[in-house]
Amino acid sequence: MSVATDSSRQVQTGERRERAADGRSNQYLTFFLGDEEYGVDILRVQEIRGWDRATPIPNTPDYVRGVINLRGAVVPIIDLRRRFKKESIPYTSTTVVIVVKVFGEKGEKVVGVAVDAVSDVRNINENELQPTPDLGGDHRGFVKALATLRARRSNDAGKQAAGAMIILLDVDQLLDITLPGKEQNGQGSQAKAKTN
Repeated sequence: MSVATDSSRQVQTGERRERAADGRSNQYLTFFLGDEEYGVDILRVQEIRGWDRATPIPNTPDYVRGVINLRGAVVPIIDLRRRFKKESIPYTSTTVVIVVKVFGEKGEKVVGVAVDAVSDVRNINENELQPTPDLGGDHRGFVKALATLRARRSNDAGKQAAGAMIILLDVDQLLDITLPGKEQNGQGSQAKAKTN
């Protein structure tokens, strides 16, 4: 990881601690997969675009839809339904790609995430966060926390409706992918060059 990346992450972490101490909230872009609402740190979101065809890349995981050309940069597109092993559905007019910045061992990269629909930008306080329960499986690496938000409206019977629960994702863990020819430590292309 580069020094610039380390220092920018430290600055962001320090800012978050100050916000937590002051009772301030962090902002998350929330979106839907089916009826479930997820969120990613708004500071990681570069842009939101409508779904457009991606160029498939051979020998990638099934959740990698392919790549797009985004102003001269090759950006991998991840189908979040497939990444979460959910039932695939046809893309519709509400399907969007959220383009996010991801920090990995090799520095910063940009990845697009295809989701059913964008929901909202929400302010979430630290006291609304719950730790991820241990349910087995590999979700704990990329689920940062669960946000339990107070209900904003009451239902028809006048009773307070249950608060919403939002699954907050760690995009660094969730989108840690390696495309063919870019194996870890760059050994894929180097090994090929040595055998030729």
